[in-house]
Amino acid sequence: MNKEILNIANIEKYYGNKGNITKAINNISFNVNEGEFVGVMGASGSGKTTLLNCISTIDKVTSGHIYISENDITKLSKKRIAEFRRKELGFIFQDFNLLDTLTCYENIALALTISRVNHNEINTRVMDVAEKLNITEILRKYPYEISGGQKQRVASARAIITKPSLILADEPTGALDSKSAKMLLDSLENLNNKMNATIMMVTHDAFTASYAKRILFIKDGKIFNELIRGNDSRKEFFSKIIEVVTLLGGDQRDVF
Repeated sequence: MNKEILNIANIEKYYGNKGNITKAINNISFNVNEGEFVGVMGASGSGKTTLLNCISTIDKVTSGHIYISENDITKLSKKRIAEFRRKELGFIFQDFNLLDTLTCYENIALALTISRVNHNEINTRVMDVAEKLNITEILRKYPYEISGGQKQRVASARAIITKPSLILADEPTGALDSKSAKMLLDSLENLNNKMNATIMMVTHDAFTASYAKRILFIKDGKIFNELIRGNDSRKEFFSKIIEVVTLLGGDQRDVF
């Protein structure tokens, strides 16, 4: 049985003061095991981004606990949080967050360089992940010399290079055209299948979500529904996602 990587235990997140309190997260509990690819969907304002921010240590919960690899991150000091984030979490952002003054190779290797990993090991690990993501030929180029889809795959390589417990992807296809988005999603699927990467991805987009193996739907700060892909084809899973999105109601343009 795969070990538990993420355990969300009765977390709540409030904003505002006594006169005007907004419950962004309302008593959510779930867990994610090693090697899972979990999608989180919901309309704007549903709480999904707040949830991701709390898991990523960017924001703090009002109550409840978040365990990542058995570490209760709700109890870590600021110093320990910075160290924990660097070692245990990988991030894939909508806007890539690559450094234009560094080559793609250097962007991917940066976290290892900061941690003073041996040069030969850095090279081996960068070349290995670059091959899996099909970006070997662009490693010596700078981010401004490559396409959006290639940038996002470089960002994915950077996220996985430290062998984190959990990769968090925030609307990873949001800034990409459909062809680049599909290439990135194929890459994420590769990381999940070939490297057993544990991925949690927040998305508005049903096509993007169909690449996940399990989806949590958030509505009004609570888990509204859960879908498990099982043996479904991606097309069959996509159809089921659309059905739940329709049930969620509201403005569908907010969900896709």
